[in-house]
Amino acid sequence: MPPTLASLVHHSALRLTVRAGEERLDTPVRWAHASELADPVPYMEGGELLLITALKLDAEDPEAMRRYVKRLAGAGVVGLGFAVGVHYPDIPKALLDAATEADLPLIEVPRRTPFIAISKAVSAAIAEEQYRAVTAGFAAQRELTRQTLSDGPEGLLLALAGQVDGWAALYDASGAAVAVAPDWAARRAARLTTDVERLRERPAPASLVVAGAEDRVELHSLGTGRRPRAALAVGTASTLGTAERYAVHSAIALLTLTTERSRSLHAAEQRIGAAVLRMLLAGEPDHARTVAGDLYGGLLDAPFRLVVAEVASASAARVRAGAGTGTGTGTEESGEGAGEPAAPASSAVLAAVADASASGDPLAALVDVVEAAAARSGEALLVVPYGERLVLIAVDGGAGVRACAEYAAALEAGRGTAGREVTASGEEAELVMGLSAPSGPIAAATAYKQAEQALSVARRRGRALVEHEELAAGSVLPLLADDAVRAFADGLLRALHEHDATGRGDLVASLRAWLSRHGQWDAAAADLGVHRHTLRYRMRRVEEILGRSLDDPDVRMELWLSLKATSVGSE
Repeated sequence: MPPTLASLVHHSALRLTVRAGEERLDTPVRWAHASELADPVPYMEGGELLLITALKLDAEDPEAMRRYVKRLAGAGVVGLGFAVGVHYPDIPKALLDAATEADLPLIEVPRRTPFIAISKAVSAAIAEEQYRAVTAGFAAQRELTRQTLSDGPEGLLLALAGQVDGWAALYDASGAAVAVAPDWAARRAARLTTDVERLRERPAPASLVVAGAEDRVELHSLGTGRRPRAALAVGTASTLGTAERYAVHSAIALLTLTTERSRSLHAAEQRIGAAVLRMLLAGEPDHARTVAGDLYGGLLDAPFRLVVAEVASASAARVRAGAGTGTGTGTEESGEGAGEPAAPASSAVLAAVADASASGDPLAALVDVVEAAAARSGEALLVVPYGERLVLIAVDGGAGVRACAEYAAALEAGRGTAGREVTASGEEAELVMGLSAPSGPIAAATAYKQAEQALSVARRRGRALVEHEELAAGSVLPLLADDAVRAFADGLLRALHEHDATGRGDLVASLRAWLSRHGQWDAAAADLGVHRHTLRYRMRRVEEILGRSLDDPDVRMELWLSLKATSVGSE
């Protein structure tokens, strides 16, 4: 405890006597200061015991003393020490009455007790309190470190709650409470999600105080980067003391060490993950399982999904998406995956999208979202940078896959403002993802090809995420919107279009009608309103101009797809 007026009065060497304000002796004393100024208030900070001899005061004037005492009390002076036997043999009645009226402690200092002795006593008591606080802080740090090493963050929180006589909670990057101690505080911790999200908006390191009806809560960000990786909440009945503050600061340092993995450890995990991925894609699942060990082994024991993500040209995606408008099926246009609506994006996902927009690194933001979701669910997750792409392997139907869908939904909802970065050429780029069908270690290479195919379609359609199941459930026709396919179709049909432009026949329409009727002359001629012999003549002209035989099924297929490709977006 810091020194109080009561502890000074009970100090046997000082021999002080209380003359007024006996009910307020438990007030802490920040310092003892001697001043004979008629108005020392401008030089006070509050919390001082002011020592006087009344050298420049008219201590026998009741009105002057009322004004003097009132100003001292208003400035936060906690007590007034009056030295008797110097200028006055006793405390003047005017000063005594003014102190009694203002309820300001008035202490009589005997002549043989110098003011310096009182100042030393206060200084020594403050130093002793600080030493006790530091000693207690070091003891708390040792205990917190021991609990962290033995029981992890959960043990640390339990020890911290005991140190501050309150409760403590740890939150992940999304604002969800992942550990609370004691258990009875779980409901209180859950109510702070919005406040944790507000803390994320502040530059790290950041802190926030939330005053509630039940307790006072301090929130502190954890992590060394620009974006906090976690947060600590400490709830107490009152403001933290010095020793408790040391304990909290120690907990912040220890939790930062446990939540912020070292670069070398992170690099080692990435190398293991890359090796596991290479072995899976090379068709060596047994070797991959051996290398994965406990780190990723559980992920290979159940069906998983493989995600391939990259940053693609936004302008190219918009051109391709616009070219295919009106040709897709309902599944293609809805932005839904596997026949289910995309889940609404959580506030944590929306914050990650905003961070991606600010930092220009949507791939890193995606990793943060998926890793946080997987960690909350206790799921294994493999994340591997693969050239300019990012490959993720997540449990099928698990939190990691759902987080990808949420992130994609948030990106598509905020197109034009988030999820993009600017390339070196100054062009905007967007994050796109391809999601494979459920797979296992034996078929990992097939799953990767599926994810690549879905990624290609996502890039072409301007979508943030496409699942491989959508490709099988939809139509091949939207794929004809590709620029290369169009160029091929234009080249193949150019001679026919040039012939028709001279007004010597309608070979393109005749070819379309004949192919649509599977080569049935009478039906195709009826559709065109011409005689079947006329149609036969036109088909011979098509063969002559193209130099290809319509009896070849491959030729008929190429011509039909070319006709469809040139009509995409115009029908």
